[in-house]
Amino acid sequence: MAARKHAKFVMRPSDGRSREMGLLQGMGMTMKYPRFSAIAAGTVLSLGLCAGAFAQSAPPSGQGQDTSSLGYQPQGADQNAAGPAGSTRPLEVPVLYVTGIEVMHATLDPKEMILRVTGVTSSAGWSNPELVPFFYGKPTDDILDLQFIATSPQQSQKAEGFMPVSATFELDPSTSFKGIRVRAFGNALELKQMTGSVQWQIKKSDCKDCIGKKFVDKGQGQPGPDIIYGGDLPPDYRSIGPTHGVKGMVHNPNRINLILDGDNKIVMAFWE
Repeated sequence: MAARKHAKFVMRPSDGRSREMGLLQGMGMTMKYPRFSAIAAGTVLSLGLCAGAFAQSAPPSGQGQDTSSLGYQPQGADQNAAGPAGSTRPLEVPVLYVTGIEVMHATLDPKEMILRVTGVTSSAGWSNPELVPFFYGKPTDDILDLQFIATSPQQSQKAEGFMPVSATFELDPSTSFKGIRVRAFGNALELKQMTGSVQWQIKKSDCKDCIGKKFVDKGQGQPGPDIIYGGDLPPDYRSIGPTHGVKGMVHNPNRINLILDGDNKIVMAFWE
């Protein structure tokens, strides 16, 4: 099955539903498309797979702030936004990091196996996190391979700290899978059995305290006090000096942008 942009292998009713349904039925699977208000509906397969998720994010802290000193009116209603809405922005993309996998076994009927996955998004403004299979079919290594995705903000967001998210995925207890692998934008995490849990610690900076500090790129210096070192940032960061242009039209909500002055000090930090 062909991959969509940003490695998202999700089937939707609007994307050739009849053809995809035929492919799934040929594999002994069926797809359903339920709608929920608080829980994001995911993929439902005859193997007993389904997914739901709940976002844990606070409202933008910049709402209600005085923008009269800017001399212009920022676009959009989100006062936490750091730039214009991107017309070519991908909406559903992997979250920044996956931080934990836990397998829970229900003892009451109907008995179910529930996978709970935790992670973080790059900023506030994300919604509808969910777990979706990386591909459909039985892998030869018997590992259930999932992507942890969510709906990204419509506008760039200020770097004010990572935001926790979680999602669940249900399995039939009789599944033949022997382990679980979950992929995010910046990492992947694997639980090698269908019981217990595994965790991963984030060691990268969320850049919420970057403003006013000097930026030093990888290979051009060393970490130190009041220095933001490129090697300590999440992947695909972008530093933009006063003489630099910007390339590309597709926004990446998992890429942090650092705006620098002439002395390489950070004057603005935001996620695309």
